[in-house]
Amino acid sequence: MRPAHHRLTIVIAVSSLLPTLIAVPALWHSSLGDTVRIASITALLVLWLVSLLYIRARSRYHLRTLSNLLAALREGDFSFRAREQSRSDPFSEVITELNLLADTLRQQRMEDLEATALVREVLAEIDVAVFAFDASNRLRQVNHAGEELLGSHRAVIGATAADLGLESCLSGDPARTVQLEIDGSSSRWEMRRGAFRQHGRPNQLLVLSDVSRALHAEELAAWKRMIRVIGHELNNSLAPITSLTGSMERLVRRDPLPDDWQSDIVRGFEVIASRVEALNRFMTDCSRLAKIPEPTLAPVDIADCIHRVTELEQRHPIRILGGPGITVPADQDQIEQALINLLHNAVEAGCDDGGPVEIGWAEDGRWLEIAIRDEGSGISDPESLFIPFYTTKTEGSGIGLFLCRQIAEAHGGTVLVRDREDGSGCEAILKIPLG
Repeated sequence: MRPAHHRLTIVIAVSSLLPTLIAVPALWHSSLGDTVRIASITALLVLWLVSLLYIRARSRYHLRTLSNLLAALREGDFSFRAREQSRSDPFSEVITELNLLADTLRQQRMEDLEATALVREVLAEIDVAVFAFDASNRLRQVNHAGEELLGSHRAVIGATAADLGLESCLSGDPARTVQLEIDGSSSRWEMRRGAFRQHGRPNQLLVLSDVSRALHAEELAAWKRMIRVIGHELNNSLAPITSLTGSMERLVRRDPLPDDWQSDIVRGFEVIASRVEALNRFMTDCSRLAKIPEPTLAPVDIADCIHRVTELEQRHPIRILGGPGITVPADQDQIEQALINLLHNAVEAGCDDGGPVEIGWAEDGRWLEIAIRDEGSGISDPESLFIPFYTTKTEGSGIGLFLCRQIAEAHGGTVLVRDREDGSGCEAILKIPLG
């Protein structure tokens, strides 16, 4: 097979020879003399040959320039440029487009380098361990926080997830809290796992965030709040009991006893019995908070569940707005208990203000939303809604909404309580996953 420049020479020679082949016979049969005809034909052939060599040289120059430009782009050298000439020349137009392409690729590379540098800087500074594992579960990349977690003295790149104590994180639920023992210490970590491809090969990205300290701080704060609540309740009951027992002791020591001493003693015992009963209710509520079992999931027909719950409430009429036929995996007893608590609050607000109570349900993406609305006075202290034992009611226990949220979160959902936007009153929304 002929080289490319030989093929180009043949194409140029054939294309430029056609006018010469037409002109030579015309000159040969003309009325000019033999000497003139031979000289003209010779000059024409020489001109053709010179034009051929010039066109061949220019074409090879243009192709070599294009080849150098394309080679520079292929090798990633976007600083290479060709000199632009007349815009009327098609080759100059090609050069202009290649130069513009090089400028675009250079700008894109600069943006990619800056974005990569930013990502590396963020990964180096954040207090979150990030690991990248290949398809064989070998570590390929890790940030500074991950190196500190694994121990900077260890050669971690290329080690397997099993060797690093992270094998359990590469399977199961991709978002969960795990207990890991790494480098001799055990902690709780919030785990996130995702997949990405690098050079066409699958990889897994693992992100670990230490939640032990945060959990300990929250646990300590929760214990402090609980101790304050318990101390408050105990003081409310023990203070009058202590005062009454002291008064009753002084009463029975009097000599002679007053005429109404027996009625005073009876009233004292009644007050003591009342405060003991209040303490007993308080301890029962504490036990309920500590004994919420894990939900036992089974198919639950939401329409039937809501109708059963509304039939239990006889103090105030409840309007059922209805909704689509939905069956969700849930613990029916717990869901009904949460709805009873939410309806109880709505009915109390409705009884105070005389407005109706409405309940309805709908699908919102992958969620089931059960909404309960009243026309009461609204929320007086939204910051303290879900604090256990906090209540603005004279006879409330302060655990209803807290229990609702515990039940919803155990099902992977949540409870939202807010003032209504379409009028007076409150709206409580119980959200649980559809599947």
